[in-house]
Amino acid sequence: MKEPSRQLLWERRSQTPLLVLAVAFAVAYAVPIVAPDASARVHGACTYVEWTVWGAFAADYLVRLVLSADRGRFVRTHWLDLAAVVLPLVQPLRLLRLVATLMLVGRRARMAPQIQLTTYVAGAVVGLLMFGSLAVLSVERDAPDGNIKNLGDAVWWSFTTMTTVGYGDHSPTTGLGRVLAVGLMLSGIALLGVVTANIAAWFISRFERDDQAERLQLAAIRELQAEVRALRGEVARLGGAAEPAAPPVSAPPASTQPAAAGPGAPAQREATAPTP
Repeated sequence: MKEPSRQLLWERRSQTPLLVLAVAFAVAYAVPIVAPDASARVHGACTYVEWTVWGAFAADYLVRLVLSADRGRFVRTHWLDLAAVVLPLVQPLRLLRLVATLMLVGRRARMAPQIQLTTYVAGAVVGLLMFGSLAVLSVERDAPDGNIKNLGDAVWWSFTTMTTVGYGDHSPTTGLGRVLAVGLMLSGIALLGVVTANIAAWFISRFERDDQAERLQLAAIRELQAEVRALRGEVARLGGAAEPAAPPVSAPPASTQPAAAGPGAPAQREATAPTP
């Protein structure tokens, strides 16, 4: 049995710590938005946690790159991980740290074989709703014409946007807020498509299993019919061999046989006649 590579071993061992760091990042990202009146020390601690988590994911990428057998292929096939690590270094793009963490956690989670599609979709929905709400609230709360001023409005807007209902009672007014809205719309459509495809695939697999079971039953019935015919033929053959043969026809006794015609017949009668 082939032993797992060092890269695979590292990914297995680092998966749980990175997920814990991702949860810490979610808390650190949410606190300044939900509680904007918190002290400067709290805001500073949250910022420190965010960058620490980003550093951990960046270090994880570098370790996997070093442990990879083909580094060029690793970079080509993991370019999203590289973009998620590099882009948040640009200070004006603070929200990209949120996107980067979601991308990296999602890619690492998909490597775990025990995570099923339904669990992944449910986690993606919850994550997008939570982070989408926090992101749009942080962008729209201080906008002059913004109408998303609290967390309840942001969550309601995220629900209506992801489901593409769009009641219009709450909508982003800033450019970055509209970019977030487009991302949520596309993500919602994609997730609904995945759920629909998963349900359809489940029904199709059930129908295929039933059809296969029916085909197996028909094949078994045909096989039994062939065996029954063979047994009948064997029984008929053995029965014919066991029947007794007809007895041969025996010749009549010599005294009842007529005398042969010919010149010697009278002499024979005279010789056999009794003497007076």
